[in-house]
Amino acid sequence: MRKRGYILLFAMLMLLNACGIYSFTGGSISAGMKTVSVSLFENNAPLVVPILSQSFTEALKDRIRTQTSLSFLRTNGDADFQGRITDYNIQPVAIQGDQQVSAGLNRLTITVQVKYTNTIEPDKSFEQSFTRFRDFSTQGSAFASQEQALIKDINAQLTEDIYNRAFANW
Repeated sequence: MRKRGYILLFAMLMLLNACGIYSFTGGSISAGMKTVSVSLFENNAPLVVPILSQSFTEALKDRIRTQTSLSFLRTNGDADFQGRITDYNIQPVAIQGDQQVSAGLNRLTITVQVKYTNTIEPDKSFEQSFTRFRDFSTQGSAFASQEQALIKDINAQLTEDIYNRAFANW
């Protein structure tokens, strides 16, 4: 009897998923949405890092690719992401003073301006800035040796925020 209840529950979830009412990824992609396009996010930050534009754009595409079954188009997808990187900033957040004053802890901050267009449900479209940061220490290692890992971590946080805003209505 209990087994039949689980089978019925599973069948209902599959039906709701097929109708676009429920999603196993935690998202609520608009019913009828089949395609997505992600334009290259230009780096307009005052401090330009050559790899940032491409790595952020690819991270966003990967997030969408792994979390949805949407097909990618170059332009004019049912869901369309455009934007630019507006800030890449390194600031000290903890000062230490031995024989000379230096930053004991630094913060890398990245801000991305996103324009999301939902052609299926236009009221879910938005234009918003997203900012994330990571703290790091340069004691024992130079920033350059940590930079790519920090960018990767921040990109993961940013793309999660953007994905949730676009598809999970958070």
